[in-house]
Amino acid sequence: MTLGIPSSLHWLESRVDGRAWLAALPVTVSELGEHWGLEFGQPFADSHISLVLPVQNQDLVMKIQFPHRESRHEAEALRLWGGNGAVLLVDHRPDRNALLLERCDPGTHLSRAGATVGLDVMIDLLPRLWVPAAEPFGSLAAEVDRWVENLPAEYEVAGEPFERRLLDEAIDVLPGLASSQGEPVLLHQDLHGDNVLEAQRRPWLAIDPKPLTGEAEFGLSPIIRSHEFGHSKDAVTYRLDRSTGALGLDRERARLWAFGHAIAWGF
Repeated sequence: MTLGIPSSLHWLESRVDGRAWLAALPVTVSELGEHWGLEFGQPFADSHISLVLPVQNQDLVMKIQFPHRESRHEAEALRLWGGNGAVLLVDHRPDRNALLLERCDPGTHLSRAGATVGLDVMIDLLPRLWVPAAEPFGSLAAEVDRWVENLPAEYEVAGEPFERRLLDEAIDVLPGLASSQGEPVLLHQDLHGDNVLEAQRRPWLAIDPKPLTGEAEFGLSPIIRSHEFGHSKDAVTYRLDRSTGALGLDRERARLWAFGHAIAWGF
């Protein structure tokens, strides 16, 4: 099979490590096929940070991650969830950053289901994912330390893309949130409508966790920010109110976390 590299991965050609990773993919795929005794179809077209291929004649996919900090310990998170709210991890080759996963069929993105259904599904999924966890996952507190240290320089490099007072406010509020957290749980830091897929084993399953440990209020941040469910002030406020009310969480802490997450991830 001649491996076709999706255009969604072409951005990696601008990086030295990205070009090396892309160039090695054909050999990596071949070696993993021999290791697992599997044959693969052509990659899915909509993955931006990994190569994801269907396994022929089996309800599986193989995911080869481009190594980066946020995807570290994805396999451990999926293993801990054990299929409860997320895709099942079947096998893992850490030396190749490769995961063998159950395939979600039909695999429709939750973002296509509409705002009402989407939020209902997220409210159902979150308690399943919020399990007690510690090592080896990074902590939200450590992530906040990194944001506070690096954001000013990143803001300047990005050309000051929004009002400086918003950055200053985030840097001011985030350390206090991090130091006053409630009980830590495992968090899916990127739980938006395109990272939840329609499946057969359960109606909807989360993928691509980018795991952290921290309080549950932070776990609402990507959902509150999910533009695919509406990005007006009313839509965002509704998601904040509905999710905190349904899950019994502190509205103000969830609001501040969503604000901080928006600044940290927004440029």
